[in-house]
Amino acid sequence: MKVADGIRGYSICTSPRSGSNFLCQHLSSTGVLGHPLEYFNWRGRRFFNDPTFPECIVGQVEKILTMGATPNRIYGLKIFAHQHDWISREIDWINALPNLHFVYLSRRDLLGQAVSWARAIQTGQYRSTQPANQPAVFDAELIRRQLDVLVRERARWEMFYARTGIEPLRLEYELVVANPQDAVRKVADMMGLQLQPNQDFSKVVIQKQRDSINLEWAHRFKLEQGNPNVLDIV
Repeated sequence: MKVADGIRGYSICTSPRSGSNFLCQHLSSTGVLGHPLEYFNWRGRRFFNDPTFPECIVGQVEKILTMGATPNRIYGLKIFAHQHDWISREIDWINALPNLHFVYLSRRDLLGQAVSWARAIQTGQYRSTQPANQPAVFDAELIRRQLDVLVRERARWEMFYARTGIEPLRLEYELVVANPQDAVRKVADMMGLQLQPNQDFSKVVIQKQRDSINLEWAHRFKLEQGNPNVLDIV
């Protein structure tokens, strides 16, 4: 595939249940900041929006530069640390994507993130626009496992930045939810857009899923698992 001159893009490097779908829809709604999605998750793309999405990684890269781009030749993608492992034996994806910038999206409330993930695993509801397949029940061991995975996902990205000297644009879930327009402005500044983009809010359909159940589970987990004399090994 021949890449058009001047194309540039960004990768949102994050972990599950970080509000990344919410952020991606806000960015995509501008029409000038690409269409960031999990392009290296071909099963997810086929399920949500493209039944013919390619399984081959070369085809996925082509989709990033076409499906993931807006007419001003800015593309976007989203990737979790464990998704890097799916593709790294076949392609150096960072070198394959031209003029790539980095956004690091994290969540301050790590336990809340793990609770959200555990609940999504049980219900099958990973987005507010999806129906729940079954009710969720409190499972301390499942929350603990997802907390462990999230700690490692976060550590891998931090090590990547420390080792390479890459300075990403850092965004926090809590601040993105409170003021998504500010997050959009920061990404636009990073990509060198001279005019601030307008958003089409009709295209933002994902809403925050956290409710009182999440808070109750987090409180119960700390009561049952919060022994201060234990320092976890991850």
